[in-house]
Amino acid sequence: MGYKDLLINNKIVRDLSIIQFVAYFGAWFSNVAIYSLLVKLNATSFIISIVVAMNFIPAIVLTPISGSLVDRLPLKSFMLILLGLELLMTLGFLTISSLDDIICLLVLLFIKMGSASIFFTTEMSLLPKLLKGDDLVKANELHSMIWSFTFTAGMALGGVVVDQFGIYSAFFIDAGFFFIALIVLFNTNIQINTTKQTQHLLQDIKDGWIYLKSQKRILYMIFLHSSIGITAFDTLITLLADYNYKYIISVPLAIGITNAIRALALMIGPFFITNWVNDKRLFYLFIIQGLAILLWAVLQYNFYLALIGIFFTGFTTTTLWSYTYAMLQKEVNHKYIGRVLSYNEMAFMSSNILTTLFIGVAASFISLSTITVILAILFLIVAYYYKGVFL
Repeated sequence: MGYKDLLINNKIVRDLSIIQFVAYFGAWFSNVAIYSLLVKLNATSFIISIVVAMNFIPAIVLTPISGSLVDRLPLKSFMLILLGLELLMTLGFLTISSLDDIICLLVLLFIKMGSASIFFTTEMSLLPKLLKGDDLVKANELHSMIWSFTFTAGMALGGVVVDQFGIYSAFFIDAGFFFIALIVLFNTNIQINTTKQTQHLLQDIKDGWIYLKSQKRILYMIFLHSSIGITAFDTLITLLADYNYKYIISVPLAIGITNAIRALALMIGPFFITNWVNDKRLFYLFIIQGLAILLWAVLQYNFYLALIGIFFTGFTTTTLWSYTYAMLQKEVNHKYIGRVLSYNEMAFMSSNILTTLFIGVAASFISLSTITVILAILFLIVAYYYKGVFL
């Protein structure tokens, strides 16, 4: 079944895709505004990395309870609450006006991204209950392509809006996208039966942890999937715009265009790769990812050449993410799917945070191109980890 057939024949997948499209567009639209605001307020590279890291920290902190909540709460009502929180926190960004408000910004981001993380886990827990085999892989890829397209359009449009109308206009418009997502979800007929839980939430958490510890292969898969977090380039792209490209193009446009080009590659890559990749060839895909990041490092000295490099860094990433995620989904007992995927999200976000903080700290001591080379080498190491453990 192709992507089109999957959307036509499976109403729940179709409904979720529509909601994903609107909600994810809103999620990325204001990112350019946040990063541009930090540059405007003369934030240090470390502060920028901390703010970027706050996109990932909530998934780690909330992991012990998020999976159990996903496994026991009514889906639609829970998702409506999560989208409502994202809307309110986005409006809260309008209050940020100086570096003295950084703590407030971090709190708002924590709540917003925590809600987004649980929303994501809820959706991804549904898919293996609805689909099997290649259909599951394609559903994951469809999710990634929606994410990539909205990332592309959101970042690009966000850069234009910030450049032409200002930072706070972008926050206000972003809130509007979440309002639309709420309306779409409210009018969507999503009926998934949740198993009635008779035991305490803490016992659910304990059972999930015991199951996870007993499944070494699942732990290996979680580590493999989390390695894709090395592609957390937001801080690196922001610093390149601030250090290297601001004399050529405005910072908001540099951030927006760079992210848009990368996200375009994230979106179209699966159309060329998905029917080629299998368990054996996945090793080579990790190698290609590492070499693409290395190419970007070489081309970073020039803004326009760097766009070629960033395109190739994104070309294989979506397939790596979706294929390793499907490996995990197929391996997990459905009884524990929400809890295991929440721990997987924790590992993935931890990888994002470590990468982000490494970039923020290392930027004070070494060049951005050297940092990029190190990230490329890490991917090559992961490729041989995969070969040694799974092949």
